Amino acid sequence: METTQEKKKNPLREIIDPFINLITAPRALWGINLSYLIEGLTYFGVLSLLAIYFNDYIGLNDVEAGLMVGFLTGGITLAMLFLGGTVDWIGVRKALLVSLFLFLIGRTLLSIAPDIGVAGIWNSSHLIAMLGIVGIILGLGIYQPACYTAVKKFTSAKNAAMGYAMLYALMNLGGFLPALLSPPIRKSFGILGVFWVYVALTVIGIIVVTVILSKKTIEDSLARVALENGSKPETEQESSDEPVEFKEKVKYYIKNIPLRDTRFMFFIFILIPVQTLFAHNWLTLPQYFSRAFTGVVSENFEFFVNINPLLIFILAPIVAALTAKKDTYKMMILGTFIMAAPTFFLALGPSLPNVFAYLIIMTIGEAMWQPRFLQWIAEIAPKNMTGIYMGIGQFPWFMTKIITSLYSGWFLMNYAPAGVPPDQLNTEILWFIYGCIAIITPLTLLLARGWMGKVLSER
Repeated sequence: METTQEKKKNPLREIIDPFINLITAPRALWGINLSYLIEGLTYFGVLSLLAIYFNDYIGLNDVEAGLMVGFLTGGITLAMLFLGGTVDWIGVRKALLVSLFLFLIGRTLLSIAPDIGVAGIWNSSHLIAMLGIVGIILGLGIYQPACYTAVKKFTSAKNAAMGYAMLYALMNLGGFLPALLSPPIRKSFGILGVFWVYVALTVIGIIVVTVILSKKTIEDSLARVALENGSKPETEQESSDEPVEFKEKVKYYIKNIPLRDTRFMFFIFILIPVQTLFAHNWLTLPQYFSRAFTGVVSENFEFFVNINPLLIFILAPIVAALTAKKDTYKMMILGTFIMAAPTFFLALGPSLPNVFAYLIIMTIGEAMWQPRFLQWIAEIAPKNMTGIYMGIGQFPWFMTKIITSLYSGWFLMNYAPAGVPPDQLNTEILWFIYGCIAIITPLTLLLARGWMGKVLSER
């Protein structure tokens, strides 16, 4: 008969048990997961068509359309900095509903802008569409911190790591699904037809949160988590009950705000070098695949660009199951190193084996550290401050997108310019430099281990 000690050492059980724990998790967590999947699909679906939408329907040129896409992506991360704390003040359920209604307004305005306004830069259609983007920005500034706060509330110690990994995996699945849903609708009804489908999906998302995340479901889920953790049950009130008075709440926020935490700020900002590889997914890889290759890769560069989110959906839960009990800081060092190192495969020259080695190994590294990083932020946050910690934790990602966009175009023009035969390009230098940038993160984390590691473990 298998003993408890043998069960702990069984590798297959180590993988299976976290999935079982997640499947049997409280109903509220599944409501969050379903909402997050729908929202990931709608967000990435709109994002992938947004530049063409501004070209064809609003009458903007490529530069102006690109600025609008940058306004959305940069604005979202910046909004998290200022609106991430909303969930701490009004509660998970209300924060999600507020953000979803903002999505609904924003996506509706995008869908009607071409029909009710005049096309052209700064004309009425453009202004209405920009107002729609603002709605999406404000919504996501609240939505993502609220979802990670919910995972913190609705997972116990035994399924927390898997809960964060699954949320991250579902976001990436959402990024892949528009490739299946969008083309047939776009071919039949145009981009506006696709946008109206996403408006309908937003309504479905509102219904999901309203029905599944009822107050009774939340209370039952919190009670179950408390029972599994052996702690006192919490109550999910629409406004935080600790501290009670507004002035006390402000003092509490100022006292615990993460900007005053030197180690926290170092930890989130040192990730910028390795995060540049995320930005290169849309700033460099499409041009690299289309210019440095011939045949299958250049003709189907969209497929290779989108392999990463599909692999993350598959790998993130598996990696989480295998590493759930590992030290977070060690996982950050190892994960960022495994993500950064394969960039040097691309520095060996453009070839299909190098591409697949880069994409697969880099994705494994991402699956090792990114969900754990988000989990760490949520778990070290003081009570009723998870949202603001998540918002500030995402701010370096905003800086990464800005910083990377400042130099990526220069590198492409000098090492992989358009119109030049692939054998005359010098992409090896480009990727070698990008690899040197990315490897700064794990090396610095390793050097700072004595200063950072013990404190993170204690938290």
